[in-house]
Amino acid sequence: MSEIEARQKLKELGFSREKIEKISIFKDIVLEFNKNYNVISKNTEKQIWIRHILDSAQIIKFINFDRSASLADLGTGAGFPGIILSIYNNNVSFHVKLYEKSKIKCKLLEKIINKLDINANIINLDIKTSKINFDYIVCRAFKKLPEILNISRENMQKKHKVIILKGKSAQEEINKALMKIKFKYKLENSITDEYSKIIILDT
Repeated sequence: MSEIEARQKLKELGFSREKIEKISIFKDIVLEFNKNYNVISKNTEKQIWIRHILDSAQIIKFINFDRSASLADLGTGAGFPGIILSIYNNNVSFHVKLYEKSKIKCKLLEKIINKLDINANIINLDIKTSKINFDYIVCRAFKKLPEILNISRENMQKKHKVIILKGKSAQEEINKALMKIKFKYKLENSITDEYSKIIILDT
């Protein structure tokens, strides 16, 4: 898939031309920062529109941005998917929190938020030591499923939806987790990779 095709997919998902241009600025900042700090894999730079941007954007269909709610992106790294979701969001009552324990990555996130003037906040904490209260948890390239489930159950203080972007190991991780913890889930196909999946949990 080319950049042009990825941009078209973003339009189909509901991103306006202005929002796609913001994403392009975000992309440029990440790639410039990546010259000195490894915030995304060098091997994925040329495929950033598909591997990182569109991959993150596809989860908007599982989130209700019209309500007053809060979302936590755990281990956001360079801002995938949290920054993409913040760019899409038009609702001032929908709050996006970006959890990242790396101070270097937090500096990058601060630069992005200031440049794009988007509604997102950075939380420079280890999520495992925090009690949190959100309507949505999203994760991408974060931790194995059992660890995410433990955070969801032990740290969260109200009912919430968990959305996890996973590669081809998704079903294997689910099977292993089910041996220790009982939970209900939905598995959705990724639009960016035939082997990748999106795990959705209502807890």
